[in-house]
Amino acid sequence: MTGGLKGRDTIGRMPQSLATVLVHAVFSTKDRTPWIAPAIRQELHPYIVGVLANIGCPSIQTGGVEDHVHALFRLSRTMSLAQVIEKTKTSSAKWMKAKGMRDFSWQAGYGAFSVGQTEADRVIAYIKGQEEHHRKVSFQDELRGMLRGGTQVR
Repeated sequence: MTGGLKGRDTIGRMPQSLATVLVHAVFSTKDRTPWIAPAIRQELHPYIVGVLANIGCPSIQTGGVEDHVHALFRLSRTMSLAQVIEKTKTSSAKWMKAKGMRDFSWQAGYGAFSVGQTEADRVIAYIKGQEEHHRKVSFQDELRGMLRGGTQVR
């Protein structure tokens, strides 16, 4: 009986925790107000990348349009998804206000969807193509499709 138990002992003594969880998060400006003009986007998206990096959630792709942001990132082993979104939204809202948009705020909620390793490239392309995508599909329809579990990146 040592064979099975020995394997379990080795796993039980594993010296580190390993996890790779990819998350596609989406969050909107309050009332979907179009605060995020193209010039602001060029600064906001890299700022969000930095926030995610600072909290141990490396960004893979960040993008969006005038009223919402998409971020594909690796979830930290030590923070909950809710904490990551809260820190990202709080920090980026302060940044937007410091840029002169004193009334800026994010909507209270967010969408978050797990992404398999094999789907990451498709989600990256989807996030990069947000401007083109939203010429045909509204934000509400986009979220409905994602919530239905449909592949939003066709």
